[in-house]
Parts: sequence; structure tokens; C-alpha cells
Amino acid sequence: MADHRLGPLKRSDLQFHYPPGASGDDNPALRGTPDNDMLNRTEWYEMLYFVNKFANTSGNSSAIIAKKTERLIKKHLPADIRSHANVTKWLLENWMKYGDAPL
Repeated sequence: MADHRLGPLKRSDLQFHYPPGASGDDNPALRGTPDNDMLNRTEWYEMLYFVNKFANTSGNSSAIIAKKTERLIKKHLPADIRSHANVTKWLLENWMKYGDAPL
């Protein structure tokens, strides 16, 4: 099983600003991985883990896929879509609508 904290992106590769700090039970330093139920779009570590996991499991573990994933989530994903499963479903259904980087 791949450790999605390791890439293709690292924190410095994220394109958007995220407020500093992780606290409580969601801190990946304490848990090892972020919460798997709901994606918190304001926490850098949850976004980093999610975009890396999406890129790694798409069969094309490239930084281009991970960066597009982050961009789509931050700019286009409807606010009421929050679960990892529904975010993944939305990305797959809308991927080609927002640019040309194929999965």
C-alpha cells in the first residue's frame, strides 16, 4: 500500500494558501493519515494527502494530476460535496470539463 503522504506533491508544491496548524485528532502526526470520511479543504495536510492519493490511485501518479486535483477542489467542487467518496466521484465525472490533463 502506497504512503500518499510521500508524493507526488509535497507541502511546498500546493498551489493555494492554507491556514497554519493542525490540531486535535485530525493531526496526521498523531494519526498517521488524515480523516478518511470528510475532506477538510482548509487543512493543507488533508488536501495534500487527498490529491496525492487521487493521483496515485488514478494510475498516473504525476504532479500534474495532483495539482489539477487540488485546483478543481478549491475552485470548482460544490461546497456540499464533502465525503472522500463523493469528492472522488465528482472529480472523475468532471475531470475533462476543466482542462486537458487526462487521467
